Amino acid sequence: MGRKLYVGNLPYSADQQGLQDMFSKCGTVDSVNVITDRDTGQSKGFAFVEMSNDSEAQKAIQELNGSSLDGREIKVNEAKPKAPRDNRGGGGYGRGGGGNRW
Repeated sequence: MGRKLYVGNLPYSADQQGLQDMFSKCGTVDSVNVITDRDTGQSKGFAFVEMSNDSEAQKAIQELNGSSLDGREIKVNEAKPKAPRDNRGGGGYGRGGGGNRW
């Protein structure tokens, strides 16, 4: 069991302080990261919460998964490790469309 939790189906009004308060009822919250759109700054409807230990994280899952926040039933479960990104992006010399360089 990990200490990092995924919190999904959040209302767009959810903010870091509100989630901090909600999860602190289950133990010590190390961090809260509400994921936002980088262009608009609006919440994407999910967040990551890191608890101080595994037992507090498990308690948060048991008590908060399926609970209501501003009329929405939130999902709380263990966060999965971040998948490695494929670095095949554009740019770089000799990649597509630049013509023959020889």
